[in-house]
Amino acid sequence: MKRTLTLLLFFVAHSFFAQENVLTPADVAKMEYITSAVISGSGDKVVYQHLKPVPPKEENAPANIHLYVHDRAANSSTPLVTDYSVSNVEFRPQHKSITFTAKQQNDKNTSLYEVSATGGAAKKIYEFKSSISSYDWHPQGNKLLFISHEPEESRDFQLPYQPEVYEEGLRQSMLYMVDLSNPAPKSLQVEGHVTGAWWSPDGQKIAVSAAPSSLVDDFYTGQKIYILDAASQNVTAQVDHKAKLGVLKWSPDSKKIGFIAGEDQHDPIDGRIFIVDATGGTPINLNPGFAGKFEDIAWKDNNTLTYLASEGVYSSIGTIGRNGKMNRTFRDDNLSIAGLSVADNGTMALVGSTAKHPGELFTLDAKGSKARRVTNSNPWLDQEKLGKQEVITYKAKDGLEIQGILIHPVNQQNNTPLITVVHGGPEAHYDNGWLTGYSMPGQMGAGEGYAVFYPNYRGSTGRGAEFAKSSQGDPGGKEFDDIIDGIDYLIANHGIDRSKVGVTGGSYGGYATAWMSTRHTDRFAAGVMSVGISNNISKWGTSDIPEEMFLVHSRKRIWDDYQFFLERSPIFYADQAKTPLLILHGKEDTRVDPGQSYELYRHIKTRTDTPVRLVLYPGEGHGNRKSTARYDFSLRMMRWFNTYLKEGAGEVPVVELDISMD
Repeated sequence: MKRTLTLLLFFVAHSFFAQENVLTPADVAKMEYITSAVISGSGDKVVYQHLKPVPPKEENAPANIHLYVHDRAANSSTPLVTDYSVSNVEFRPQHKSITFTAKQQNDKNTSLYEVSATGGAAKKIYEFKSSISSYDWHPQGNKLLFISHEPEESRDFQLPYQPEVYEEGLRQSMLYMVDLSNPAPKSLQVEGHVTGAWWSPDGQKIAVSAAPSSLVDDFYTGQKIYILDAASQNVTAQVDHKAKLGVLKWSPDSKKIGFIAGEDQHDPIDGRIFIVDATGGTPINLNPGFAGKFEDIAWKDNNTLTYLASEGVYSSIGTIGRNGKMNRTFRDDNLSIAGLSVADNGTMALVGSTAKHPGELFTLDAKGSKARRVTNSNPWLDQEKLGKQEVITYKAKDGLEIQGILIHPVNQQNNTPLITVVHGGPEAHYDNGWLTGYSMPGQMGAGEGYAVFYPNYRGSTGRGAEFAKSSQGDPGGKEFDDIIDGIDYLIANHGIDRSKVGVTGGSYGGYATAWMSTRHTDRFAAGVMSVGISNNISKWGTSDIPEEMFLVHSRKRIWDDYQFFLERSPIFYADQAKTPLLILHGKEDTRVDPGQSYELYRHIKTRTDTPVRLVLYPGEGHGNRKSTARYDFSLRMMRWFNTYLKEGAGEVPVVELDISMD
């Protein structure tokens, strides 16, 4: 009888998915997309990575990432590696081949492989005693820089039980150089934990990024750039800039380095372009007033860089000179670009998404006239009914203009229920591209009759450093008030039912969800919190990024004002919570400890009669990577919203899921 009731309730909860040709969690679980693309120097070939999820009903495993090459002249793609996952894809200089790292079934560690650009079997060409995390080819294609953990010390005797000692005995990543004609690697001595290394085009110098230690906090807050002489392997210069560090590229003449970084240590994101001489020193911020975020760069010539940028919710491509003058050459407001690779002749390979499809491969000629779509990873998606997507702007109560994106329900109606999706970070933003994933309702919600709202509240990226810093020192304050102001705008202008507003988000978006479900509980009829913050005091001591949190978020120490941080914590308002809350968390999360979810669950459970449920995912961290865990998340999220935002619903969903029914 219990099993029959479970199936019945599950069927009722999922009857909304029975509409023909609308997106369901099962559709999202099978969705494929392109993750990265690299164009050859000649521009005739593009090698790209194609993500293919594992069917969640068969195995709980991460997606496979396969390798393809596209011949632009023949306008055809050839599969290169489809029986295992690959990463770190490059064209090998002076060779007609492609290299990548992979760990096959019989490999002890992740090793370097090579495959002909015309196809054939891939062969292992280099293996180290530890896994290779990244590498870079010498311009002649004969020598290799690679990064790997320092080998573990062997012990003659070990006890049958070994405790874990927290943050001690951490293994550093080290830089090695190897000539494949004589594969005995040399260790290059760079202070700290090496995070990246790049040959100069003339092969005479090496740029290296390194953090003080392998701690994540040091990666965010303490990376430095060093210049090494390739012949002696000695450090000859250092770049003086303390901020988050992103992409780094050598100029063609090997005299300068362009890189993306934060403007200073309080900039929450690496989004400014800097240039520095190869002799080191203080870099120049090319355009500090740019009201956007630089995402990627490539040198066009010795005086000009090609850039990919976010301008609000849109992507743009252009050039910027050493004098900081910018010239936008391409922008399509319907195309969100996530990756950029430039050939010697200026032809580009892009990874882009739109409101109607996730990431695909595009090419763009040197004139930048129009991006041509190359791949179609989900042809079945063309037959789905999708909700209209539009960019909206509105004013916060203090007059600040805020951008957001609204997905309308497939069948528009009055008194529409709303799901608000809050991004994490908060140093992130939503682009006007594909906005549906296992944890983002998007078109799943639109197919169910919801409007889905994605606000880029203050503190979001894409609008310059000043806007990104504008939420600092005010956690849970005006940043989240912006979200409520956006909801009020939608109620007034888009027919949203004030009594049927839901909220969801992960990480900092999970913090927002918890905050809305407690502090502003009268405004929200349902919440789905993922890997979120509930207690800012205990969060500091259990996270792996406490210093980053101080520098770019709180801007003051918790011990200087415990009461402030307590009152900016959802647990402080848990006794007034009336919003039914589903809490989801990976058990191995090191960024936001699962204890944050335990705390909020226990406070609401003990102090109220409000429906609350905590679901933990073993083996998952700060977000779910594996197929069944992702599918489970989608089903539980949509079932929770359907229960509490649909007319006449209200009974707590049963615990069990029967994924065979979707």
